Amino acid sequence: MKLTHRIAIAVALTAAMSATATFVAMRSGRGGALAVAAFAIAGTVFWSTHLIGASLRELHEDLGNALRATRDGDHTLRLVVRGDREVAELKRLYNELANAVRADRQHIHNKEVLLDTILQRTPVAVVLLDAAERVIYSNAAARELLGAGGRLDGHTIHEIAQNVEPSFRDALAIPPDSIFNAGDETFHMTQRVFRLETQQHRLILLERLTPELRRQEVTVWKKAIRMINHEINNTVAPISSLFHSARRAQDMPEHRHRVDEIYDLIEERLTFLRQFLEAYGQFARLPDPQKERTRWLEVFDAVRTLYAFRTEGNSELEALLDRTQMQQVLINLVKNAHESGSPEVTVSVQRTDRDHVLRVLDRGNGMAPEVMRQALVPFYTPKSGGSGLGLALCNEIVEAHGGRLRIEGREGGGTVVTCWIPA
Repeated sequence: MKLTHRIAIAVALTAAMSATATFVAMRSGRGGALAVAAFAIAGTVFWSTHLIGASLRELHEDLGNALRATRDGDHTLRLVVRGDREVAELKRLYNELANAVRADRQHIHNKEVLLDTILQRTPVAVVLLDAAERVIYSNAAARELLGAGGRLDGHTIHEIAQNVEPSFRDALAIPPDSIFNAGDETFHMTQRVFRLETQQHRLILLERLTPELRRQEVTVWKKAIRMINHEINNTVAPISSLFHSARRAQDMPEHRHRVDEIYDLIEERLTFLRQFLEAYGQFARLPDPQKERTRWLEVFDAVRTLYAFRTEGNSELEALLDRTQMQQVLINLVKNAHESGSPEVTVSVQRTDRDHVLRVLDRGNGMAPEVMRQALVPFYTPKSGGSGLGLALCNEIVEAHGGRLRIEGREGGGTVVTCWIPA
């Protein structure tokens, strides 16, 4: 029975009982009329409440069950569309809404499955930390690299860092981007802090660069060979021409005064070629370090005569170093820092339980991500006229000392290059 029909019946009952009360009043007097009228009103309220309330109770019960199921994540419950037209319409609207919600959630779930499939198969290690620095997501590459294939989720980054190589542990503690060596591998780490559902999170991406660097090295070596060939030809051709001019000048008395000038030009071109080849040869024939106990102050003083920098830490510390090679490392790093446009360069040295930690810090232009990824590739350089050997040579020297080198962006702008030398 429709809700409107039930209301009509209740009104009819009220009219009928009121008429009965009037008839009784005429026959039995005022007191009887009041009693019958009270009876009529009570009956009307009872029947109206019974007829209307039954439908509302049914609707309330059905919707209540459906909404509780939705709250608990069950989007499959549907209401049977029946009863009064108004009640049936409400049930139909709920079913449409439930269908729409279920379709949206299924769409989101499919996207999540696709994204997780991609992340699990990517060679880049992905780790997501919550505000408590606890892992809430990690892919297969991250578990293999940082957890020896074991579970990372639920562990703090501090717990994970205790079981990885020192190079990983140092890199994980610093938010900016960095490039570093771990064993025979080179890695690029990117870290970003952001808010998700009002809570702070940290995303760590760790990419193994070794295969890519090897491919790039082949390309760069080819480029280097072409460059060497180009410079040799550009030097030999003018020298050949100058020797021809010198012979002619020798045979012509009026031009003999030019012979010395021609020889000077030949010597200038040969000097340039020798210096050019020496820069490339230095990288190829780096000798084993001849270590001796050396104060860092001695290294600093030799470099300070060429480039200005301020020092921090304890420069009186002694380490087993090849003084000449370590001076070359510092020269290259401080020179790069000045060329980056930094108004000031800082060199610090500290001692840990295992290492001497040498840092060169600047406030220059920093490195673009692509430049940082290739910074240790021999002969790669974004600078016009650069040899591309500075950082690569520094890395070779530090590794020959049994240490490791890391390049990273500096908070607030600039670059930090850190060298760990075994104590």
